[in-house]
Amino acid sequence: MTDYPEFEDPITRPRYTGLPSFMRVPYVENFQGVDIGLIGVPFDGGVTNRTGARHGPREIRNQSSLIRKMNQATGIFPHELCTVRDIGDAWVQKPFTLEGSHKEIEGFYSRVHKAGILPLSAGGDHSITLPIFRAIARERPVGLVHFDAHCDTGDDYLGSRFHHGAPFKIAVDEGLLDPKRTIQIGIRGSLNDPDVWKFSHDSGMRVIYIEEYFEMGWKKVVKEARQIVGDGPTYISFDVDALDPVYAPGTGTPEVGGYSTLEAQMMLRGLQGLNLVGGDVVEVSPPFDPSGNTALVGATMMFEILCLLAECVDHRKKMQ
Repeated sequence: MTDYPEFEDPITRPRYTGLPSFMRVPYVENFQGVDIGLIGVPFDGGVTNRTGARHGPREIRNQSSLIRKMNQATGIFPHELCTVRDIGDAWVQKPFTLEGSHKEIEGFYSRVHKAGILPLSAGGDHSITLPIFRAIARERPVGLVHFDAHCDTGDDYLGSRFHHGAPFKIAVDEGLLDPKRTIQIGIRGSLNDPDVWKFSHDSGMRVIYIEEYFEMGWKKVVKEARQIVGDGPTYISFDVDALDPVYAPGTGTPEVGGYSTLEAQMMLRGLQGLNLVGGDVVEVSPPFDPSGNTALVGATMMFEILCLLAECVDHRKKMQ
């Protein structure tokens, strides 16, 4: 009980109170009746250099206490449109084998998918998107709006193809991702091999390097993204290293010269109305940003994606 009626909803209570679930929504282990599941994937076994993203979900939960109920810019109240719950972590019991770890993650998301829940995830490194795709894209390939400094369509590195620099090539190889319905936004950074992202181009993905991004402007980028993915099932994957490291220093592979948090928010809001089947925010590595700002950025981008997913759920319910 509370003396203040407005505090009956835990989301509205002082933000230093309560247990830190994603955006202060109820934590549940029973998937029944859940429309959108907020999920942590505390795994960074696919990182090629700076580890620490396994700690991302916990710190994103902490910082997401700052997220309120309504998106002021779009007017969306996601929690009024559908049932949103923190359904815990897809944690790995045997993390010392990369392919086995992915199998465990896939198993968790298979249960989520079977329950009819749209997943919105916090990584973890970017390799986690592959097992998520294996769970939710078995029936048909999905399109992708991919925010990143790297295409993540590499191949073998130090004896493995399953690291965080290659999930989208493997997803195409396995028939989970439609490359012609894929756009990659913000690619940049120094290279050792000029052909490292050759697969993206050869397979038909639309790659927007950061120089072209700034020439086009975010509005034209969004317009093109919408044209490319069309009305088919689409996933949003947001690697925080897409942002300039002044906004998100706490990540494994920072690349100077990215776009701002505001530009990222505007692009995400411009994706309203797409046929979305899930999303993730990955590569938040709290040990490299003791301030917590990068995790707050991660939580904020999750909220923007949540608003998009909530509208999708609401629209589908109305069409039934």
